[in-house]
Amino acid sequence: MDKQRIDKETEIKAPVARVWRALTDYREFGRWFRVKLEAPFALGQTARGNIAYPGYEHLVMEVHVMAMEPERYFAFTWHPFAIDPKVDYSQETPTLVEFRLEPSPAGTMLRVSESGFENIPAERRAEAFLRNGEGWAIQVQNISEYVAQNP
Repeated sequence: MDKQRIDKETEIKAPVARVWRALTDYREFGRWFRVKLEAPFALGQTARGNIAYPGYEHLVMEVHVMAMEPERYFAFTWHPFAIDPKVDYSQETPTLVEFRLEPSPAGTMLRVSESGFENIPAERRAEAFLRNGEGWAIQVQNISEYVAQNP
């Protein structure tokens, strides 16, 4: 098992354009991801907002948008499992989160990957990898359910 990369996928019964909107419209992303982002995603910009997941509302999520290729590829960097408000994670090398979309027989195949865990400090690398692996398993289910409920 590769401890430097997380890969998840789900087939969503919706057109690629619909899944793209759920991923890249900051309000829709916030609904299924459970974060209240302050502004739209923009290439080369940082998007931030308070986590809306119970127990984590005191935390701010920040992602730096690296790529937006309409209806195909969306990528951002962030600091994985950065949940201790007393720690300054800004000096760490962030991981890269990538969303790839392609048409499938049911609608859309969504592939999510997160890489770069080898650059996370050793004392928190295993925990960040484990928690984000669990988190992405939940999030691919969340986006599937969100799109099904909001066609």
